[in-house]
Amino acid sequence: MRQRRAIWLLGLAALTGFTALTQPGYAKQVNEPVEISSFSGAYLAARIAEADDDLDGAIAYYKQALAFDPEDTSLQQSLMLALISEGRFDESLPYAEMLKTVPDVERFSRLALAVDGFRKKDYDGAQKWLKLALESDLDRLITGIMTGWAMQGEGKTAEGQQVLEKLEGPEWYDLFKSYHSALIAEAGGQGEKAGKIFRATIENLSAGSAAPETWMRAAEAYAGFLARSGKKAEAIAVLDKAEEFAPGKLPIAVLREKVIKGEKVVPLVGDASAGAAEILLNLSTALNRGGGEPFVRLYLQYALALEPDNDELLVQLAAIAEQQQDGEEAIALYRRVPATSPLKRLSELQLALNLADLKRHDEAIAHLKGLVADNPDDMRGYLALGGVYAATENYRAAADIYDKAVAVLKTPTNANWNVYYQRGIAYERLKEWPKAEPNFREALKLFPNQPQVLNYLGYSWVDMNTNLEEGLGMIKQAADLRPSDGYIIDSLGWAYYRLGRFDDAVRELERAVSLKPDDPVLNDHLGDAYWRAGRKLEATFQWSHARDMKPEPNVLADVEKKLASGLPPLPEKPTALEAPVKAPVVPATPAPDSQKKSEAETPAVEPVAQAIPAAYKVQRGQSLWSIANEVLGDGDRYREILDINPQLRGDPGRLAPGQELRLPGN
Repeated sequence: MRQRRAIWLLGLAALTGFTALTQPGYAKQVNEPVEISSFSGAYLAARIAEADDDLDGAIAYYKQALAFDPEDTSLQQSLMLALISEGRFDESLPYAEMLKTVPDVERFSRLALAVDGFRKKDYDGAQKWLKLALESDLDRLITGIMTGWAMQGEGKTAEGQQVLEKLEGPEWYDLFKSYHSALIAEAGGQGEKAGKIFRATIENLSAGSAAPETWMRAAEAYAGFLARSGKKAEAIAVLDKAEEFAPGKLPIAVLREKVIKGEKVVPLVGDASAGAAEILLNLSTALNRGGGEPFVRLYLQYALALEPDNDELLVQLAAIAEQQQDGEEAIALYRRVPATSPLKRLSELQLALNLADLKRHDEAIAHLKGLVADNPDDMRGYLALGGVYAATENYRAAADIYDKAVAVLKTPTNANWNVYYQRGIAYERLKEWPKAEPNFREALKLFPNQPQVLNYLGYSWVDMNTNLEEGLGMIKQAADLRPSDGYIIDSLGWAYYRLGRFDDAVRELERAVSLKPDDPVLNDHLGDAYWRAGRKLEATFQWSHARDMKPEPNVLADVEKKLASGLPPLPEKPTALEAPVKAPVVPATPAPDSQKKSEAETPAVEPVAQAIPAAYKVQRGQSLWSIANEVLGDGDRYREILDINPQLRGDPGRLAPGQELRLPGN
């Protein structure tokens, strides 16, 4: 059970509040466009390129198709959207002009023209473009708030706020309307009014649970507003509340340091263009819930046209590029993050990990060594560098860098659990178990019940035929804490397999494959369990399936051997040493992301996990996000709570103090 690269990939989600989780940044296959002699050929080539995330190729082919039929509005729309998504905003404007009166397209064409109006400070023109014939709830919120900002840009602050007040829509509008009303008031010099609206905004925790990233931005903006007003203690109190709502967010930590030191704090949103960009950013983070990357990328690029140096936008777009497996684009975006940004160091770390994913390991290592030298107290640099060494199977170098990290730590805290965990993995891979085991134990001491550590240590014991009951208990505990983690469930199934409990193994491995159907190793394990359980036809099918997924060469060779001759007969008494030795699957930590989250999460900061109770009584001031963060260890898991509590009817706003909720994982 091979360690996944996601265990060392430094995702930004948990530290920055992003929901866009990182994936391996592989080089995108881009083919040079060729001249095509027919409309249908050019159109088909464009669609294929677009499906492959090759937007440059798609743009070239759409232009060729338009040469055959210049009046085709569908082609004009596809080309316009591809240009915006690729960051070629100025090139998109002529097509937006052509499409400005086409109702089915105007939500994008007129928005582009409005953005251009903001850039030119033509706020009256922008308001004209923001009038649409057809509007969804999302369109109405975007155009309404951007219209409010356009009025503020003209100096009509009160009128801009009235537009927001009259904006009618679903309950989820409330947070966005309130937040931007406060920003407009502050930008217009209405300090007292801005303070009242900011305060009401962050007190609305139920709305915050539905759009946590926007709530955190509001808290950051309010704290900055208070600091500029000379209310240092109140600013710190708001930051404390934000930290409680979503721990470990870097912008909050950086702002706290500035407030404490009395340094200058600039407004989060300084003018009308920044306000228009902010609502596009807010809605992008709220929409980015998996599968919507192209749509989110489009809105982020509209916002970036307004604010080309906005660090949040650049990092969000880089994360989208990673999700779309475009490591080169991600690297280019991370390089654009300003040196003064609090996200700069994280961007540099992530840049290096993308270099590693592109197999540019020497560049990645040199880059990370420089980052470690620049800030030897930052554990993230050691973790990232050790991860790159581990990815190249240079576990000695990984162990050495983790040794240096531990030497720097004066008084380890729960935030440092991953340093010991990764050092334990490095020593385990070097077959130096007497050095590995104490590190796993230290990680658990710092972070009791951490699922990854429980899984790795428990499986290692089972694999070595020692501490069998305790080891199996640890894996079961990890599976209870992360019931949706296919890799941990795979470890549980494989532990049963190693112990000769093949029916139990089949049950858990089927569950693991249902969670991670595209993983060849998990499918291979299920095939082994089927064979031992006497289900040989199903075993052959599962091995064939694993083979067709193009696994790593060593796994492929093993699978092909089993397809040819099956598994060898068992000894008379099955023992834990019957199967070939395979290292435990190390689960990717969800961000959070990550994810999801996706299969990546920062190894630097993670809240302490607790045993999950069957039910939970809501306390005053809590949100679904804060409950999920406190009890489940991951704020993004609030959706799971929504799913299993029908009394909420999918609406976090129905949460009330004293209400009893069922919790997942029981």
